[in-house]
Amino acid sequence: METSKAPCCGVARFFQLLEGPWASLIVRELLAGPRRFTELRQALQGISAHTLTSRLRQFEASGLVVRTAYAQTPLRVVYELTPLGEGLRGVFDALREWGESVPAQATTVIQPTDGVAMSMREIAAGCPLAKS
Repeated sequence: METSKAPCCGVARFFQLLEGPWASLIVRELLAGPRRFTELRQALQGISAHTLTSRLRQFEASGLVVRTAYAQTPLRVVYELTPLGEGLRGVFDALREWGESVPAQATTVIQPTDGVAMSMREIAAGCPLAKS
């Protein structure tokens, strides 16, 4: 994994941590509580095992998620948000409230892509919401 300096802009840092397809939806599921890998895959219809594994590893490396393996047969692994990850609850509550206020006819299905994440990072890099 490539390491780089964290952006000084909080908005850009947010998008850097939640970069990539499915990232925000995985966090949404984990905000409901600890989940096993198969529970996450079932909740996120269409996500590949490879993508889910990759995102969970990124979140672990960033300190957003902790992976706990229980010594039992069969092996039981649970993923849950750390206090840093739990700090996203208010952000996701605000996103949910805003999304629920958007008229249904105004919404379209947008497939998550790296291009979308990149566009968000580029917008955030300008940091128009930065506090002076």
